[in-house]
Amino acid sequence: MYTCIQHSHVADNLLHDATSNPETLIFCSQTLRSKVQRDFEELPSEAFRQLRDSLNNLLKKFHKGPAIVRTQISIAVAALAVHVPAEDWGDGGIVNWLRDGMNAHPEYIPGFLELLTVLPEEAFNYKIAARPERRRQFEKELTSQMEIALNILTACLSISELKEQVLEAFASWLRLKHGIPGSVLATHPLVLTALSSLNCDILSEASVNVVSELIHYTASGSSGGVSVQMPLIQVIVPQVMSLQAQLRDSSKDDEDVKAIARLFADMGDSYVELIATGSNEAMMIVNALLEVASLPEFDIASMTFNFWHNLQVILTKRNFDISFGDEASIETERNRRLQVFRQSYESLVSLVSSRVQYPDDYQNLSYEDLKEFKQTRYAVADVLTDAASVLGGDTTLQILYMKLVEAVSSCRNEQSEWRPAEAALFCIRAISNYVSVVEANVMPQVMDLLSKLPHQPQLLQTVCLIVGAYSKWLDAAPSGFSKLPLVIDILMRGMRTSEDSAAAAALAFRHICDDCRKKLCAYCKQLFHIYYTAVNGEGSFKGSAEDSLHLVEALSMVITELPPEPAKDALEELCSSVVTPLQEVINQGPEVLEKKHARELTVYIDRFAYIFRYVNHPGAVADAVHRLWPIFKAIFDLRAWDMRTMESLCRACKYAVRTSGRFMGITIGAMLEEIQGLYQQHHQPCFLYLSSEVIKIFGSDPSCASYLKNMIEALFKHTTCLLTTIKEFTRRPDIGDDCFLLASRCIRYCPQLFIPSSIFPALVDCAMIGITVQHREASNSILTFLSDIFDLAKSSKGEQFLSIRDSVIIPRGATITRILVASLTGALPSSRLETVAYALLALTRAYGMQALEWAKESVSLIPLAAVKEVERIRFLQALSDAASGADVNVLMIPVEELSDVCRRNRTVQEIVQGALKPLELNLVPVP
Repeated sequence: MYTCIQHSHVADNLLHDATSNPETLIFCSQTLRSKVQRDFEELPSEAFRQLRDSLNNLLKKFHKGPAIVRTQISIAVAALAVHVPAEDWGDGGIVNWLRDGMNAHPEYIPGFLELLTVLPEEAFNYKIAARPERRRQFEKELTSQMEIALNILTACLSISELKEQVLEAFASWLRLKHGIPGSVLATHPLVLTALSSLNCDILSEASVNVVSELIHYTASGSSGGVSVQMPLIQVIVPQVMSLQAQLRDSSKDDEDVKAIARLFADMGDSYVELIATGSNEAMMIVNALLEVASLPEFDIASMTFNFWHNLQVILTKRNFDISFGDEASIETERNRRLQVFRQSYESLVSLVSSRVQYPDDYQNLSYEDLKEFKQTRYAVADVLTDAASVLGGDTTLQILYMKLVEAVSSCRNEQSEWRPAEAALFCIRAISNYVSVVEANVMPQVMDLLSKLPHQPQLLQTVCLIVGAYSKWLDAAPSGFSKLPLVIDILMRGMRTSEDSAAAAALAFRHICDDCRKKLCAYCKQLFHIYYTAVNGEGSFKGSAEDSLHLVEALSMVITELPPEPAKDALEELCSSVVTPLQEVINQGPEVLEKKHARELTVYIDRFAYIFRYVNHPGAVADAVHRLWPIFKAIFDLRAWDMRTMESLCRACKYAVRTSGRFMGITIGAMLEEIQGLYQQHHQPCFLYLSSEVIKIFGSDPSCASYLKNMIEALFKHTTCLLTTIKEFTRRPDIGDDCFLLASRCIRYCPQLFIPSSIFPALVDCAMIGITVQHREASNSILTFLSDIFDLAKSSKGEQFLSIRDSVIIPRGATITRILVASLTGALPSSRLETVAYALLALTRAYGMQALEWAKESVSLIPLAAVKEVERIRFLQALSDAASGADVNVLMIPVEELSDVCRRNRTVQEIVQGALKPLELNLVPVP
């Protein structure tokens, strides 16, 4: 506390010192602002007036600048106003105090205007360590003083050099969204000044900000909405529409055009429901928005994209406005509207499709520029899907096909202009989900054109992607499957051309095998040839090992469609291509296998994972795993120290277990025995993760009970010995994560093995130690595990074990509650509030009044300096209501407020955590 006062005092003195240089003034003003925001509570109560008067003097001193210093001081005064109730400022709060200051000292008006501007902004500044209740009260104080503030601003309009500053302050007050009637604002001098300023030769940024805020204000729920604000809307819209001609004015600079475009975009977003009626007035706004969309600068044109999306949602939604009467009338009105906007969306497709073309210098683009170009393409793709929703995919395809034909005519060899064709194909790919799978007019011609295009790498990548995007069409359209040889040739070319085209080709191959799998069963030999050529070819496949997995997945999906015997043979052939290189390594002896780089093994093991995941023939996969087990065991035995290899192998085993289930038979026993032994030596988290999958499949099988019980007891016993402190949880978060995921699985699938076991109490103690680990996944897994215990009564399997659960939880209940309350109030990041709150709620539902007493004890540990009695009562009441069946969301607001209060600054947070001591498991509550 002393340090805070000292820092504030030094900063204040230096700001008053006439000899301080600009750098010192800036630093000290920022320090003072920060101290008032975060540490005001640490000042003695009598310090308020002295601080207010000092800040007032500084505001006067710096009324002409430097601007940055004046702004920091204004924010400090506003923060002080957030902390201190209105009555402490004298008659009517800070706005009246401000008005009196301006009347008494008109020479300091610029400084006071700055304060008037920041006041509403600081109402929503969570850097200010104010309590939620006080923050709400401050907002009410400001809204009640809105009329006084606007009167001050209106009076200041007479000083012409302050007009921009006055309008900026007005825009700031409008953000409060306080319900001033539209009829009042429509004739208000501030509004009329802002609107008239739009037509000045030099566009006023402040007037644009005001009009933008007015548009948002008229559409906000708190202002009564569009119907109530219609008088104001009728004033705003014509003024903004009068600016349309300036969009085409070459004398206007980019910033002015951007400002005008922003107003049109704001109108579109705010009045989209009105525009969706398709009236003549609405179509004028739509045409203006099309004009904005046609502007060459993408950052300006894209301002309209949100409007086109929202309009599409309204035009196509099924639950249409009930005011149109019966279903037939609703459908008629929907179709009328779709027809009205048809031409606009057709124009939009033509306008945006040219924006995705690669720039001339694309090869020299920086990483950031390339990233921006890709984001532009994604944004345009979204607009095209919006258009396809309104027009229908086939109509949109027709428009884009005409662009493709035009582009292809100038694209005859690799040196020629390939970029327009690539852009058209990118757009056609974007709408693939909207095009009919039996479309017969355009798609056959598109497919024929693909093979005639040059092999330029970017173009070929997009060609491959479009093949994949239309895989359902290849399967379903009358002429689709006949195009398959042609597209396979294209994909093979893509695999050999570049890394990007190979990745696209492999992905497309997977899509084709997925969607055409039944028809492709007769072509297994040819598919294996493609696979071997690509994956085992002499360096011909340019893709990565991850890309080759798409090819493995593709074959696996076709094998799934084969009858059992042919499937078994095909699976064996697919596995053998992966086994051979692994077997060669193993044959070279243990030393070689141990020293291999993980990547040299995982590239093959990952293929097994994909085979076991996607070949849906449980018996055949189980047989394959049984044959492969000696290879897997050799890798387990010699590479258990290597996390990457173990994660890859456990993933393959997980999918084998998931696909084969009970067919795994004897192999599962050997697998579990292996990982149980190795876990105790090497502590690999993935062994726990694999065990979770086994519990899910075999947990309820009585014949496995004895074995599984021994396994989970051994794994958990070893884990609780590893994780004895929060430091160990922090050092090994993955073990904590996978351990408690496994524990939750045990509660769901085999509570009869887990809850009566001797390890259950030790694991609850271990969870209590780790709740506050900062690692997100580990913390969430622990909290979910505890919630699952508390919710045991919800499970039919778990209900019989409630007495055992209670014997473990009740003696620990007060401590668990204290740790959860500590987690809510600062021990865990605020992003975890929902998960922690649910655990606390589940505990309270399980133990009723007893749990509420625990919560009361925990909250009462927090000193009143940090949390007031009324804040405690509100939190406990909400917890009680939620436990009694009220909506869970009822609990979240008081939880967020308690969290906010306890985190409002570092000092308070330290006080709260010091009182709750979440890391002390045997704290005796203070009476």
